[in-house]
Amino acid sequence: MKYVAIIPARYASTRFPGKPLAMLGGKTVIRRVVEQVSKVLDDVYVATDDTRIYDEVVSFGGKAIMTGSYHKSGTDRIEEAYRKIGKEFDVVINVQGDEPFIHPSQIVSIMECFASDDTQIATLGKRFESMESVENSNSPKIVTDNKGYAMYFSRSVIPYVRSKERNEWINAFPFLKHIGMYAYRSGVLKEITKIEQSPLEIAESLEQLRWLQNGYKIKVGITNYETVGIDTPNDLRKAEELLSNDI
Repeated sequence: MKYVAIIPARYASTRFPGKPLAMLGGKTVIRRVVEQVSKVLDDVYVATDDTRIYDEVVSFGGKAIMTGSYHKSGTDRIEEAYRKIGKEFDVVINVQGDEPFIHPSQIVSIMECFASDDTQIATLGKRFESMESVENSNSPKIVTDNKGYAMYFSRSVIPYVRSKERNEWINAFPFLKHIGMYAYRSGVLKEITKIEQSPLEIAESLEQLRWLQNGYKIKVGITNYETVGIDTPNDLRKAEELLSNDI
């Protein structure tokens, strides 16, 4: 199996413009993401619509591809970048460009999902540790079947644990948090970028529901590592603290 990682990185951001170029421990955020992914894969590309990000990646020896500014999702940007690479890969891994602490084992876990020929798309899940975090609508939940394939993703608390007090639910069921890394067989990536938004996707504002509603199988790998995304300047300050503590 041949794998390629593509990291979508936009300069424009409502909450934190230019965050891929923000400095974190003496390096840009995008550089730290590339370096983490490169511990596992040789073929790592940044897909961007901004020359400043492109120039930064090239300056530290990374590989970058310019893409259009019209894409509505990172998946669409990745599909364009994959076409422009000009080489064939079995699986394309979508790594978020604002997660500089991505752990190499997470990449390995998502790659292992493709040991099954039934896997068309893969993502990751992590066990929730508190009921408070389960109830956070910004942390989508996953329910899976007995073979580890996603049945549904939701911002709501799923499933409902009947006959238990709500504060007991966390010990009564292994609630699974969605970690937003994806991988796609290259042919599937081409297909899903042609599908229109689905009612479930629009309702929950979760792109992966478009794929489920159109019959694609999403394998869920399990990770014990939490992701640390940078969405705001405050998140960057917290990341600096993590870095200083060698976490």
